Amino acid sequence: MKKFLTKGQLSILIILVVLIIDQVIKIWVKTHMFWHESIRVTDWFFIYFTENNGMAFGMEIIGKLFLTSFRIVAVALIIGYLIKIIKRGLKTGYIVCISLILAGAIGNIIDCVFYGVLFSESTHSSIATCVPIGEGYSEWFYGKVVDMFYFPIIDTNWPEWIPFVGGEHFIFFSPIFNFADAAISCGIIALILFYSKYLNENMKQSDAVIDAKKEK
Repeated sequence: MKKFLTKGQLSILIILVVLIIDQVIKIWVKTHMFWHESIRVTDWFFIYFTENNGMAFGMEIIGKLFLTSFRIVAVALIIGYLIKIIKRGLKTGYIVCISLILAGAIGNIIDCVFYGVLFSESTHSSIATCVPIGEGYSEWFYGKVVDMFYFPIIDTNWPEWIPFVGGEHFIFFSPIFNFADAAISCGIIALILFYSKYLNENMKQSDAVIDAKKEK
C-alpha cells in the first residue's frame, strides 16, 4: 500500500500544524484579552491570559537574552537531529515525537523574538494591538511568551490537622501553559513511555560507531 506522506513530509506537516494552531491561539488571546483576564470554560478549565519570560509552564530561571539564544541553539540542534533520524529511516512514531518537541520549541521562540516588536503591551486596563515594527513593548529577542491554558483540577485548602501546610490554599494543577508547551510535553512523555528503550538502543549504537572510529 502506497504511503500518502514520507516521514520527512509528515514531520513538516506536524510542525506546521502545531505552529499555526499555537500562533492563532496566542495572537487571539494577546489581542482580545486583558492581562490576567480569565475566561471560565468549566470549573476546572480556564483561559487565563498571562505572559512569562521563561521556559515551559512559566518557569523563569535565567536572563531573557541568554534564554532566547539558548532556545535558538537548541532548535538548531533538534533540526539537525531530526533530519538525521529521518534519513536513517527510524520509526515514524519516534520522528513524530521529535517533531512535536521541535514545533513547540519554535512556537515559543516566535513569541520571544517577534512579539516584543509587533505588539503593544498588555495590561490590566488595555488590550494589546499590532503595531508597526519597532513600536512594540520591547526589543527584538525580548518578547514575552503568551500562556493561557489553566487547569485547576483541584482547588481547595489543606485540612487544618496536616502539619506545616494545614489550612493553606492548595491548587492542582497550577501551571499556566500554551499549545506549544503542550506539544513539547506530549512529545517528551511519548518518548519516555514508548521509545525509551528504542532511544537507549540508538544511543548505544552511536557509541559503538564512535568507538569504532577511534580504534581506526
